[in-house]
Amino acid sequence: MHQYLFFIGDFPIRAYGVIFALAFILGTGVTLYFIKAEGREELLEPMLDLAPILLIGGLLGARFWQVFFFDWPYYRQYPSEILAIWHGGLSIQGGVAGALLAGCIYVLKKKLPFWELADLAAPGLILAQAIGRAANLMNGDAFGGPTGGDFGIIFPVGTIARATFQDQPLWPAEVWEGQFDVIIFAVLVILKLRKWPSGVIFLLYAIFYNLGRFFLENLRGDSPRYMFQWTAAQWTSMAAVILAALLTIWRVWRTRVSSKPPE
Repeated sequence: MHQYLFFIGDFPIRAYGVIFALAFILGTGVTLYFIKAEGREELLEPMLDLAPILLIGGLLGARFWQVFFFDWPYYRQYPSEILAIWHGGLSIQGGVAGALLAGCIYVLKKKLPFWELADLAAPGLILAQAIGRAANLMNGDAFGGPTGGDFGIIFPVGTIARATFQDQPLWPAEVWEGQFDVIIFAVLVILKLRKWPSGVIFLLYAIFYNLGRFFLENLRGDSPRYMFQWTAAQWTSMAAVILAALLTIWRVWRTRVSSKPPE
């Protein structure tokens, strides 16, 4: 793991930022591919306009979530660290929430089909999340807890993981989450082979990802635990699963009702 890829003079080129940018570019590219593949070329230009808005909304939401929901006791003590996102502190769940909020505002303003756009973006989104976990690995954040044995990742000096657990082997939580995200990506692509009510693909993404995140969070070693020994991410995941499941039922029911011929 290397936090810095190289230096231009005294300016560091961080692996975290490079991989994060790569995740955004590839995720957007996959979304544009599905727009063309599904014959929705009229949405290409709106999506290109929307992409930077989603990026900004995602970054703001990711940092807000991390600071105020996931790790407020730390940032309350060290407020100067709130803007230091390069130290590791972008919540994927907050990023999705921030991007959704920004996207909803844009879609409502432009009168675009929200659920159709969400379905088109879902595979690219989970692929970007999978790549983003590689950024966490390189940066030594979003790490697992001690394995208690000889198996695990020992992070290099200078990373948050090493400062927290020294030379103890840690569960590869971020690696396994990235691999699980790739599986979700493949499942969503397969599901796209048949017609579903609009919004279902995106909602299934939300259910699959948050269920996986809920269980993998048990291996994490960088998050405080609250009621039931759940982390903030587990509480967020469970709320997202319940909401997405209810919305899925509603979308399926609404489609069936609207397609039912009048008596």
